[in-house]
Order: sequence, then C-alpha cells, then structure tokens
Amino acid sequence: MIANEGGVGAGAVGTLGSVAPVRGIARNRSPRARLRYLQRVFSAYLGSRPSQLTFWHEPPQINENAFGPGAEEYYQQFFTKADYDVFVDGDGIPQLDYRGHVGRQYNPIAIAQWGLGNWNLWKRSGSPGRRERARRAADWLVRHLEPNAHGVPVWKHEFDWEYRDLLQKGWYSALAQGQGLSLLCRLHRASGDPRYMDAARSAFRSLVLPVTQGGVSLPDGDDGTWLEETIVDPPTHILNGFLWALWGVHDYAQAAQDPAARDLLERCVRTVKRHLDDYDCGFWSLYEQSGTRLPMLASGFYHALHVSQLRVTARLLDLPELARTADRWDGYAARPACAHRALAYKAVFKVLYY
Repeated sequence: MIANEGGVGAGAVGTLGSVAPVRGIARNRSPRARLRYLQRVFSAYLGSRPSQLTFWHEPPQINENAFGPGAEEYYQQFFTKADYDVFVDGDGIPQLDYRGHVGRQYNPIAIAQWGLGNWNLWKRSGSPGRRERARRAADWLVRHLEPNAHGVPVWKHEFDWEYRDLLQKGWYSALAQGQGLSLLCRLHRASGDPRYMDAARSAFRSLVLPVTQGGVSLPDGDDGTWLEETIVDPPTHILNGFLWALWGVHDYAQAAQDPAARDLLERCVRTVKRHLDDYDCGFWSLYEQSGTRLPMLASGFYHALHVSQLRVTARLLDLPELARTADRWDGYAARPACAHRALAYKAVFKVLYY
C-alpha cells in the first residue's frame, strides 16, 4: 500500500552498496510541488487532527479464523478499520483525509478493507449491522467499477498522488483490484447476488492484462507475473501490494473456478519465490524495488505488515519457505540495532529523494 513510500534498489541483497544506479525519485517535482508535498505530509504525521494514517496504520493481525475447513473470514482482522467513522458520507462509506491539496477522498482500497473487517465481525457475531456495512462496501465497489482509457474495468483513485512520478487522478492499482475481489467473492457467496460475481469477473480482467493493455500485471520471465500496486516506468514492485493482490487472485480462483485465475496464481507464486530474497537487505525488509542507489527500506509498520503477509501466504498456499523468511524478518525487528539502522536509512532516503 502506498503511504508516502518512495523507491528502492532493485535486487539489493546483503550489502547496501551493490545496487543499481540512481533512476531518480520524484524527478519531475518542482520546488513548489515538493514544498506542497512536505507540508501535507508533515500535517498528516505531526498534526493533531485525524488523517489518512488514522485508517491505514492498524497493527497487522493475522485472523486465525480464516484458516481451516469451511473458513470464510478474511486473512487479516481489520477490526479497527471496520469501526472507522472519522469521515463518512451519507451512506456511511468511509473517506480519508489526506490533508493539504489532496483533502478528503474515497479510496477503493480503504473501502474494501473496511468491508472485509465488517465481514469478519459479521461472521463472528452474526450482527446484521456488520453484514450491512460489508454489503454497502461491496455495493460501492460494484457502482464504481469503471473502464480506464483502454476500456478495462478498474477502481480508480480520483485524486493526484505523489509517488516516484505523480500518479494523476484516475490512477488504478492491483492492490485495489485484488482486495475488491476478496470482498466481492465473499458477498456473492453469502448472498447469491449475481451482481457481485459479475463485478468480480470484470475486475479480474485487469489482473491478467499487462500494463500496456490497461491491466496491472507485468511478466516476470516466461513463467512468472508481477502485480503492480502502482503503474510507473520503470516498475517498483511494491511488496505489500503484490501480496494483497495475490490473495485476491486466490479468492477469485476459489470462487469462480476460473482456470485463468489458477494459472495467474501459479505465476505469481513463482515470482514471489524467485524474488523474495531481493527484499532482504540483511537487517530489514525493503518496501519496493525501484533502482535507487540508497534502497527504500520499509517503515516499521510496513516491515511488520510484510511479516504478517508472508505468514498468511505461507499458510494459504502451503509455502513454508515464506514462513522461514517471515521468521528471519521478525528477528530483525526484535533487534534494536537493526530497527535503529533501518530508521536512519529511511530518514536519509526521504531527504535525498523526496
């Protein structure tokens, strides 16, 4: 998930000196735009009023009820997100305040996670109110699935966002597509309403199409596939977004019994297994792969999220090697020297590239 993260060294493993040349982060950002960005970010992180971070930074918790025969809950709890009510519209749909010139916006990823958290709570409690919230989120996704410039149905972010390049209003993401699928498939199973599976089928199309054809995937050799949280060139392969999108492919493959989804899932698994070590710098995990001389390490929050996601993926797809990586990365977090070193690198990265 993009949260003012930047870029990282492609293939950076072991030492931090063996990385690719600088490609340039925010290379098109004027001094005025950079000042506007910094003002907004400082307001979100240091201000006293709620911001988008109020929603995003729920500690990642694995949902044990999501595993085992007949399990229907989502793989992370999202309980705090389920109760988010800081900014909502007249239908109770959450909005996030990004501060500054971006302001209050709908975010399809946040709406899907809000729906999934309420789905989990409905499955546990049987509360009609929780089911109604999950249904409202799914209905919002059905209504807002719209064709992009290539005619491919996507969930758009209707605001500009500062990333490595400026993501212009209408940008879309494999993360949104995947988590939307996870919610729609569950609502279809519970209700039998064909609208949810129809929308899921339409949304899945973007995950099998390459970015050049309006999709969100990139080939990884002849037998692998990346799912891109952000569509930029060169690609950055954000790890948390890829893993969440992969779960959506898994859920759609199970619900639709679609051979194309099963094939895509297998291709994504090959990519994860092939490249996971590229995100290990020897003392911390990397947020992404974007080719800067100084790598973009994950924040403490995203490092913990990586550990949680790897453990879920290991159980979901029977990949014990991912669980071993999660244990190693969890060990980094337990060592204060590693955490302090990661924080220092991240601070320098922000100064140099943002």
